[in-house]
Amino acid sequence: MKAIRIHAFGEAGELSHEELPTPVPGAGEVLVRIEAAGVNFIEIYQRRGWYQRPLPFTPGSEGAGVVEAVGEGVTAVRVGERVASQAFAGSYAEFAVAPVDRVVPIPESLDTRDAAAAMLQGMTAHYLASSTFPLGPGHRCLIHAAAGGVGLLLCQLARRRGAIVYGTTSTSEKAERAREAGAHEVILYTETDFAQEVRRLTEGKGVSVVYDSVGKTTFQGSLDSLEPRGMLVLFGQASGPVPPLDLQVLNQKGSLFVTRPSLNHYVADRRELMQRASDVLGGIAGGTLKLAIGGSWPLAEASAAHAALESRETSGKLLLIP
Repeated sequence: MKAIRIHAFGEAGELSHEELPTPVPGAGEVLVRIEAAGVNFIEIYQRRGWYQRPLPFTPGSEGAGVVEAVGEGVTAVRVGERVASQAFAGSYAEFAVAPVDRVVPIPESLDTRDAAAAMLQGMTAHYLASSTFPLGPGHRCLIHAAAGGVGLLLCQLARRRGAIVYGTTSTSEKAERAREAGAHEVILYTETDFAQEVRRLTEGKGVSVVYDSVGKTTFQGSLDSLEPRGMLVLFGQASGPVPPLDLQVLNQKGSLFVTRPSLNHYVADRRELMQRASDVLGGIAGGTLKLAIGGSWPLAEASAAHAALESRETSGKLLLIP
């Protein structure tokens, strides 16, 4: 099979399109013919060495396709079924394996590519809005990168839960997409100090929670945007790792909370995985949750997809098509 490999940490050019043996599913695993794989910042962090993995490796964990074979003891899915997962062992490939308890069925009315696009970012938006800081009427939230893959879904979910939604984007075109997704106000961080603008928009109060996937360049401003006892949810680091923090700062700024969650801890058991996947995939299939695919590339052009995502000029989800 064809697959992408990383032999050294570095820039997007380190992504190599190679021939590899097709994996064989072990006990409790399924082999899936990948029809679409999601491109996410976590693969960029891994490629750069910010999140260490043994070299060489095939990146990617999110994807969807058709079950090609099943390992010993697998009875929950059959060959020929369409499934999606955020736990493939290298989804930047024509075939990938995943534990059977980590795959979910794709609703009949949902396109396989949409399922691939929704798993990681959709369930991330879901746990952020419903579990990490459960939004409700009266809450004010700030969503960085509001026109990104997670951002657009999070705007919709936050608005649906009754929150007042503020977003940040880099351009007016992206700002319009964020407004269409549910943001009440959008701040162009390239033109305005977003923390000062949040204070102005909230009449000095600040927001209840900041959802920050950017990291290094936004972290301080995110703290400055919070109301007393507010929470900063740092779920990514697109601009780089956040420097060490003196915890006394949290006291000085109003007894603030900071958390660094990841999706795996919010889908740790099968019940929770199925609940989140059902809500997200069912919402997209039923039209109550709108998915934006910002671009797709052939598998061999994975480096171009990474460069596009790193440029932060894209909006919505990016896919690789084997």
